[in-house]
Amino acid sequence: MFRPGRRSGLLALTAAALVLTGCTAPAPHPTVTRTPTSSPRPTGSAVAVPAIPWQPSGATTELETGLQAPWSVVHLPSGSALISERDSGTILERLPSGGVREVGTVPGVVHQGEGGLLGLAVQAESAPADLYAYLTTAEDNRVVRMPLSGVPGSYAVGAPEPVLTGLPKASNHDGGRIAFGPDKQLYVTVGDASNPANAQDVASLGGKILRITPTGQVPADNPFPGSPVWSYGHRNPQGIGWDSRGTMWASEFGQNTWDELNIIRPGANYGWPVVEGEAGDPRFTDPVHQWPTDEASPSGLAVVGDTIFLAALRGERLWTVWPTAGGAPVAVAPFFVGQFGRLRDVVAVGDRIWLLTNNTDSRGSPRSGDDRLLEVALTPAQAVKRPG
Repeated sequence: MFRPGRRSGLLALTAAALVLTGCTAPAPHPTVTRTPTSSPRPTGSAVAVPAIPWQPSGATTELETGLQAPWSVVHLPSGSALISERDSGTILERLPSGGVREVGTVPGVVHQGEGGLLGLAVQAESAPADLYAYLTTAEDNRVVRMPLSGVPGSYAVGAPEPVLTGLPKASNHDGGRIAFGPDKQLYVTVGDASNPANAQDVASLGGKILRITPTGQVPADNPFPGSPVWSYGHRNPQGIGWDSRGTMWASEFGQNTWDELNIIRPGANYGWPVVEGEAGDPRFTDPVHQWPTDEASPSGLAVVGDTIFLAALRGERLWTVWPTAGGAPVAVAPFFVGQFGRLRDVVAVGDRIWLLTNNTDSRGSPRSGDDRLLEVALTPAQAVKRPG
């Protein structure tokens, strides 16, 4: 693996940039509005793929090895990809022809437990392009953006600018996934920071999925006026994606009983900590599917066509989910059970997916060469047997 100058040639991320004095999100008001948004398009891949059931073909290619506690991978239009390493705060570039080089270290990252440098997202429409990162600091969790410059083999990022600050942090349940939706707004998953009461408190940003503009403002059509809160009642959501119908899907860690796959609706309450998993309580939105926690612990989520893929940590497998016309009921099947260990992220790359293993994060059992970036070829699924 090509990684020249580890800790050398670092980008212009200076210690002075650590003083991030951006806005802290305003406290929300529990009044839901329902302003229609523009019709979304599917996300996760620049290549259009048919909205048919897909599954792993069994053909797997090892792209990179030797990654240290990797957390997120984002593919760039140039063919390069950027990878975050949680504990060190390092951003790596995976070159189009293979090999990894260090782009730099994001200043201010404080690793403790599940916190550190977490999700990455790219806004390619800006000039220059911006790289967004979710990170843990000494004071909070926050989202920053950094100008991204260069070409494959020489990408660099500039000093971080705060986009959203003041998100609750803890050793556990830090959320951390960020993604641009089809509406070009930025979605942010925030855990309850080990304080379950945060999730039902609409004035807290913990236990939520947030929606903000690329500059950190609150969109006018958010469900709670003046608030970035998009949905609430979450424990620790870590995967989000959109299908061809514009449906937003999210994966969520349960506590002791059930992990969840949810369809996310603006203003909806997903029940934590009052309920875990399906409750049949009209006050809350039930998950579309649930798993015992030892079979899932889902982190990253990707959508190819209309097929949903979930990377499972404790479950050490890839879950494939086939919805019915963009909703429930869904059919599910596991792949690669125990083959690669813990899986942290899955991303769509055309009609393939990439998997990011996570065995060096202190909870896994590292194998020789861990952690890995893997490419999985997809094939049309065999006959899908749906429940009911």
